[in-house]
Amino acid sequence: VGAAWNTANVHSGSSVAVFGLGAVGLAVAEGARARGASRIIGVDINPDKFIKAQAMGVTDFINPKDEEKPVCEIIKKLTDGGVDYSFECTGNVDVLRDAFSSVHAGWGLTVILGIHASPSLLPIHPMELFNGRSIIGSIFGGFKGKSQLPHFAKQCGNGVVKLDNFITHELPIEEINKAFDLLITGKSLRCLLHF
Repeated sequence: VGAAWNTANVHSGSSVAVFGLGAVGLAVAEGARARGASRIIGVDINPDKFIKAQAMGVTDFINPKDEEKPVCEIIKKLTDGGVDYSFECTGNVDVLRDAFSSVHAGWGLTVILGIHASPSLLPIHPMELFNGRSIIGSIFGGFKGKSQLPHFAKQCGNGVVKLDNFITHELPIEEINKAFDLLITGKSLRCLLHF
């Protein structure tokens, strides 16, 4: 949520592409929805995530496995040149490349949120930044713990952000291994464990 609010400062009427519809990607979508984004395009290879994503404000879905053209070309066609903001939430440099290529020349911003485990370099030529697109990383959504988190907690309590949608399963603590399996297989966003 903070990446959409603080890092990117998504504005009302803007267009957004979210690459990876896990808990992080869906939080971005929720943040963009709360800010009034007019179009939120979700990109994921797991079609089961699209139903949940729609409840979080995603308006369009792209499964790269179902497409012959590169995702960035599809997004540029859907948005007449590219989205205002893209968010990479997968930790995959190829997906990062698609996210960067999907933003509009002149003002598009790509936010990196995925954890990139390997020491890969950014898949971007320096000259590509001269056309006005930019790229930035975000940690903890840009929230300042002491000064901003209390206000964010109040916003969540007031329904500005719908956190209940992130809890997809509830299990007793004895089934914690099942909870981890649900997360690993992509069948759960967050599991509430009862003691």
